[in-house]
Amino acid sequence: MTKIAAGLLALGCGVFIAGRACAGPAPSASTVLKADVRQALATPGGTLDNRYAKNVWLKTMSTRLEPYVSDADKRRKLLLLVRSEAARAKVPASLVLAMINVESDFKPWAVSTVGAQGLMQIMPFWLKVAGKPGDNLFNPQTNIRIGCTVLAYYLHRSHGDLAEALQRYYGSRFGNDYTTRVLKLLNSRWYWKN
Repeated sequence: MTKIAAGLLALGCGVFIAGRACAGPAPSASTVLKADVRQALATPGGTLDNRYAKNVWLKTMSTRLEPYVSDADKRRKLLLLVRSEAARAKVPASLVLAMINVESDFKPWAVSTVGAQGLMQIMPFWLKVAGKPGDNLFNPQTNIRIGCTVLAYYLHRSHGDLAEALQRYYGSRFGNDYTTRVLKLLNSRWYWKN
């Protein structure tokens, strides 16, 4: 595991892209990843940690999210969902927020030119892979759960190399600035240290 990835995992931790933003490759994903996505959609949500830490994180991140989501109740619900799903998948919540910022600019109805949908720009084939073709990728819980599951898989597959995992998530390992944009936001707007 690289020092960057190890540090990010220890932390606990969109400009809307109308281009090629997507969670993972085309349907040639491995059977392990397919099983992970199926299991994620079949499993109830995770739990939050202690109340004080949660409230400090929520207050801090709510202020940072306000330019994108003006309604305080919607911000709180989104942040609780991101924190819960990130914890369930064992990925940093701050990383998920940075990715959502780049992928959709926090617009739950975002659709890319290649058909990726929702907050984390998930490709529709993931619903079929999970055996849930009737589910809705514009549902934030479904979208973020799949996105976090795919991200966790790619972090594992890339042996903790965050840059490689982000490139795999984006669907293109070369010739784009996706990783740079996510890391810049992760180290500025969405930075969080426990």
